[in-house]
Amino acid sequence: MNLANIFEDGVRKYGEYPMCYWDGKWYTNLEMNRMANRLGNGLKKLGIQRGDRIVTKLANCVEILVAFNAIYRIGAVIIPMVPNLRQEQAAYICKDSGARAIITSSDHLPSVRAIQKGAPDLAHVILVDTDGMPDTIYFHKLLAENGDALQIEDMDCDELAALIYTSGTTGNPKGVMHTHYTLWLIGNGQSYRHLTQVSLTLENNRRALMPGVYKISECSQKVTGMDRNLIYLMVLPLSHIMGIMSLGFQNMNGCKYVVLKGWNPTLVLKTIQDFGIGNIALVPTMYVQLMDHPDFGKYDLSSLQVCSAGGARLDPEVGLKWFEKTGLHIHEGWGMTETGSGLTLNPYDRIPKYGSVGTKISECNTISVLDNNDNPLPDGREGEICVRGPALMKGYWNLPQDTAETMRNGWLHTGDLGRRDADGYFFITGRKKDLIIRGGENVTPMEVEEVICKHEKVADAAVVGIPDRIYGEEIKAFVVLKKGERCTEVEIIEHCAPFLPKFKMPKQVQFVDSIPRNNMGKIMRTELRKLG
Repeated sequence: MNLANIFEDGVRKYGEYPMCYWDGKWYTNLEMNRMANRLGNGLKKLGIQRGDRIVTKLANCVEILVAFNAIYRIGAVIIPMVPNLRQEQAAYICKDSGARAIITSSDHLPSVRAIQKGAPDLAHVILVDTDGMPDTIYFHKLLAENGDALQIEDMDCDELAALIYTSGTTGNPKGVMHTHYTLWLIGNGQSYRHLTQVSLTLENNRRALMPGVYKISECSQKVTGMDRNLIYLMVLPLSHIMGIMSLGFQNMNGCKYVVLKGWNPTLVLKTIQDFGIGNIALVPTMYVQLMDHPDFGKYDLSSLQVCSAGGARLDPEVGLKWFEKTGLHIHEGWGMTETGSGLTLNPYDRIPKYGSVGTKISECNTISVLDNNDNPLPDGREGEICVRGPALMKGYWNLPQDTAETMRNGWLHTGDLGRRDADGYFFITGRKKDLIIRGGENVTPMEVEEVICKHEKVADAAVVGIPDRIYGEEIKAFVVLKKGERCTEVEIIEHCAPFLPKFKMPKQVQFVDSIPRNNMGKIMRTELRKLG
């Protein structure tokens, strides 16, 4: 099987229809397939073969949509990279994966040139926005110079389709291996049958006790499956598993979507109003920023029917405030890169259980709360939430020991602590690992600590996540200065700016005499949090 067949199946099932809107134009599904075939032929002429890895370092655009489709078609492996990833990490990914080509834009070219010096296999640089740059290939020239007839490679189910790198606690990114089969299972009816098989939109009127405020609410909630009449908003980055999952889900079900380059609250509100957007999936931070927009009440958002959230914890107050302003509930879900994202979701046919990440939605996976010996725990007991089933990663690229540790005893160990209640709702209560999730983005403490320790006045540093209403978590640094040195919080934060993207910058700095460590030299982050 080949994941690209979903695009061909879409033409057979739905005919030609306007599939996605980008930069002033609607592209039909047939146009997108032809562009993908042309790019696939161009990549093959460059010597890209089945199993070769190709990096995309792009913000959302029509070119990245074409790239996903084309790379799948020729049996190559896509590596969707965060566009503003630190150069050291980008270089590590390119070298570790043995990537043969990178599809990017001219603003990233200086960084790519530096990356190539340490990644000898990275032979081809393809630019989507500029022609004529030395030692580069113009994306649209590849399309223009190649035909649109291409035979889709017949792939084995366990052959790789995507290699998605995610930050790990060791500091180096880990390449999560997803096959054509696992990515196909993420979005098709076998995985989410009860979400995709509803072709009608029903009205569900009920009275319910609103959590947190203890008031009876009259609620009119529309219940819908993957309604092809709705227009979806594609603003989540296609370098993140949540965006990739959403894209696959929509393509498999013949939906229409509007693509935005990146997050801009004003543009998002205007797009919802102008296009009559009916379905949005955002990280919780985005909902907060929309409601905090000074002109929020001036936009017509009446077209919205379905609002989903994931990537970070949704504060119940945010959900209740959104309901007060829009009359719609936010349905929170949970997943991770290793599981192909969505594992649970608050059902659309009822008021969400705020504070919960919902019930199991993937029919082909099993989710259980286990103790330290991997024994199932009864409802209400806290343990590690673990998953097993066919829609999980194949493993970590070049990391057999990490793979064995994560996927042991038949279970994928998520590292998330939580419980399940008697109604089947899961609650995330903490994490075994120290990964900080700020606004849906993963931040490795070690990475921030290393940057802080580069400051000439710093002797030691440690970083933890602290609760934050908007971002779910913020980054707090504890800093030990060298003897006799004086420094300010602002000075430390400004020092980090050239080395870290904004979402990884520490928000607070507290100066301490020493960093608490155990007898193995590991930072005792629980003790650090007590200092704050």
